[in-house]
Amino acid sequence: MPFGLKNAGATYQQAMMVVFHDMMGKEVEDYVDDLVVKSKTRGSHQGVLRRVLERCRLYGLKMNPKKCAFGVSPGKFLGFQVHQRGIDVDSEKTKAIYSFAPPKNPKELKSFMGRLSYIRRFIPGLAAMVSVFTPLLKKGKPYIWSQECQEAYRRVQQLITKLPTMRAPILGLPLKLYLAATNAAVGALLAQDDHLLCKLTTKRS
Repeated sequence: MPFGLKNAGATYQQAMMVVFHDMMGKEVEDYVDDLVVKSKTRGSHQGVLRRVLERCRLYGLKMNPKKCAFGVSPGKFLGFQVHQRGIDVDSEKTKAIYSFAPPKNPKELKSFMGRLSYIRRFIPGLAAMVSVFTPLLKKGKPYIWSQECQEAYRRVQQLITKLPTMRAPILGLPLKLYLAATNAAVGALLAQDDHLLCKLTTKRS
């Protein structure tokens, strides 16, 4: 299927979910043509990998050996660094945001906000912090980069240099839900003792 077609990505993703329906989320993580085969122990990894390769052969899927890595502990997946401790943001992504010059127009601001949106779950209180940028994106409004915008921009740059590690919950330990609200945003944090599991932040309507 040519990937130039508008619905090619969605069609391919649906096909991959049909192929690995019983392994998805357990032994396989997939997004379109990016596939990660995982196991909890090295001893069981070979068996899992064999099942995946047999499934690929059954459905006629092929892989490029130059783009494959086998038997690795850490690895990159969709812009994130996945390892035994959890999930971190790829350092190349944070460097790109940190080196981003202050936006000079709405187009550059949208580009900056898009980069932040990709890693927003790792930044506490992001929605409230960047709410000052919202008026600058409205049509017909003058684009004035104020001192308040500059301070919010600097705070974001400082935060992305020390982002937390997302970890899976430990079986048997209770989960705690922390809530916070301001005039600009509502936030929620799901944690297990000192282990950060998931953070959700949404803007107020």
